[in-house]
Amino acid sequence: RLARVCGEITMQPETIRLITANKVAKGNVLEVSRLAAIMAAKRTGDLIPLCHPLNVSGVDVAFEVGDDRVAVETAVRVDDRTGVEMEAFTAAAVALLTIYDMCKAVDRGMVISNLRLEEKRGGACSAYLRTSP
Repeated sequence: RLARVCGEITMQPETIRLITANKVAKGNVLEVSRLAAIMAAKRTGDLIPLCHPLNVSGVDVAFEVGDDRVAVETAVRVDDRTGVEMEAFTAAAVALLTIYDMCKAVDRGMVISNLRLEEKRGGACSAYLRTSP
């Protein structure tokens, strides 16, 4: 089973420049965010009441950096007999929250938005859900 979730965080262009130049005081924003997403996917059952803990078999995290935003896409895979949407949502949300946390000293006006399920595969409800935001 697989679920793919996307979201984005908008910010000042100067904040984007700091991220891409690796000049944010807390470190490499995108790599820390990637690690946070992977860790979050594996701990979803601990974070969301009544969400079953799953044996996550893979987490992919991709970023697209624009002039005033960073988009994130997470894809989470499991071999279990239940859906994996919550793990993909948690991974994407935590990735975006990590970006916010690491950049908040220079940009308090950042906005996290457009968190959405893009695709779900495996099980009875497989579907490609969206073609555009």
